Amino acid sequence: MKKVLRLFIAILIIAVAFSFLLGKIEVKYKEEIDKTAEEYSLDRFLVYALIKAESGFDPYAESVKGASGLMQLTEDTALWCAEKVGDKNLAAEVTNPEVNIRLGCFYLRYLLDKYGGEETSALAAYNAGSGNVDEWLSDSAYSPDGKSLTGAPFPETDNYIKKIAIYKKLYTLLYGE
Repeated sequence: MKKVLRLFIAILIIAVAFSFLLGKIEVKYKEEIDKTAEEYSLDRFLVYALIKAESGFDPYAESVKGASGLMQLTEDTALWCAEKVGDKNLAAEVTNPEVNIRLGCFYLRYLLDKYGGEETSALAAYNAGSGNVDEWLSDSAYSPDGKSLTGAPFPETDNYIKKIAIYKKLYTLLYGE
C-alpha cells in the first residue's frame, strides 16, 4: 500500500510540475483571494491550493454533488455561510468569484477553528463533511490523539488532503516572498 501511495504522490508531483511548465499553475483572482484570506487569517497558499484542487480556478465549475464556484460550495453550505456573514442574499451569487471566495474562506476559517487549527482535519471536513471527520477523529485507526487525522477512510478525501498539501507547497515555492 505504501508503494502505491508513493507512486501516486510521485505521479501527482510530476503532473503538477508539467502543469506548471504548461502555464497551468497560476493564481486567478489573486488580489481577491489575498485580501479575503488576510481578512479571515488564512494562509493564502492554502486557499490557492484548495481552489486549484476544487475547481482549477474555474468560477463556473460544478460538481456532481451540486457544489459550485471556485471553492465548490453546495447550496446548503453557501446559505449557511451567507447567513453567518450577515447577508443571506450572497448564497444566490455563489458563482460570482468574489462572493464564492468570501463564503469559502469563511467556511474554511470556521472548519480550522472547529478543529483547533488542525489543517488536515479541516480539509477533510471541507471535502467529506464534519460529521465524517468527527467520527474519524474518534477512531484510533485514523486519529491517534482524537485531534488530528493520519488519513481518511474515503480514498477521495485521503487523496484530496494530499493533493492540497502538494499544491500548497508548490504555491508557496512559486509565490512566496
